Amino acid sequence: MNPIVEFCMSNLANGSHKTLETLEKDPNLDVLEYGCLSYCTACAESLYALVNGDMVKADTPQELTERIYQYIEDNPLF
Repeated sequence: MNPIVEFCMSNLANGSHKTLETLEKDPNLDVLEYGCLSYCTACAESLYALVNGDMVKADTPQELTERIYQYIEDNPLF
């Protein structure tokens, strides 16, 4: 089972699309896009994604990518 990374379409428009594009190239991740994840305050304040249901936030796409991979390393599924 691969880690699941979920993105909100509004947050993608705010800049997290670069992270999505990077993560989609990783065959060891399941990357999903939703119209809304109902985290509107977080969405307005920073870039974010849900990783296995937990929020990971950052200020830049590169930082978000790094934090997602760090979260996955620190929280293995098995």
